[in-house]
Amino acid sequence: MSGTIEPLRFEEGTLLVLDQRLLPREERWLRCEDPAAVADCIRTLAVRGAPAIGIAAAYGLALAGADREGAAELLRSTRPTAVNLAWAIEQVLRAPDALARARELHREQDEADRRLASLGAARFEAGDRALTHCNAGALATGGYGTAGGVLRAAWEQGRLAEVWVDETRPLLQGARLTTYELERAGIPYRLITDSSAGTLMARGMVDRIVVGADRIAANGDVANKVGTYPLAVLAARHDVPFYVAAPLSTVDPETPSGDAIPIEERDGGEVADGVPALNLAFDVTPAELVTAIVTEAGVLESPYEEAIAAVAGR
Repeated sequence: MSGTIEPLRFEEGTLLVLDQRLLPREERWLRCEDPAAVADCIRTLAVRGAPAIGIAAAYGLALAGADREGAAELLRSTRPTAVNLAWAIEQVLRAPDALARARELHREQDEADRRLASLGAARFEAGDRALTHCNAGALATGGYGTAGGVLRAAWEQGRLAEVWVDETRPLLQGARLTTYELERAGIPYRLITDSSAGTLMARGMVDRIVVGADRIAANGDVANKVGTYPLAVLAARHDVPFYVAAPLSTVDPETPSGDAIPIEERDGGEVADGVPALNLAFDVTPAELVTAIVTEAGVLESPYEEAIAAVAGR
């Protein structure tokens, strides 16, 4: 299978979205001809991943016609945690040509992914076994991938032996999407239950962890798919490097710390049918548990407040 994955295409005045809810069993494209259709794709996770939903929203604004402000409000309301969404909307609102700016953001994401992937791969050593959580490859970014891009670059450079893939309950983004991407790229992997990660680390079977992010606060706290925080705690316990890979558009200098990041709560029916359930979509990993944050502008290390302030204006 080809390693190239395009979750979003804009053709003949229509945004085409690869429906990630059906992967890997079926590749179906959804046609979005107005902002409401794009908003529905974002809200229902047909497209997901912080950078990808930002790009999708940018194209959604390009479909808005005269009422860009109304479309922007609709699109902003779809997912509260990922800062890329609001960032991309503001970029397009300020642009004289909405479609040209949306296409530019799409291209820039691919370029940023490839730069940060190369920087992240340089932290790997030959024979490394890496663990990742959720999905942060091309499907999540519309480009090359953030954490997934780091893994791909490390593999291409001969620095990666195998990937442990957390299944990522309850919607199985790891089991369905990350395995799909790794399979297409020809990268060796094994799927594990989320609760197995600590045992693998205790047995010395994980050399480093790399995850994506949905928002990074000014102090370096990281919001990512729920389950990331306990992974970071386990990594600290077992002295396993814990890397976060994300573009600068995911860094939010206006959010002082993780306490100020809104955490999306989704329908409990995604967790279980017919019983009360709390379904938090994200958690926050404190900065002190993060070994480094890999961005296209460089690898940021503690003290994160200073490092983030230095690149925030780029």
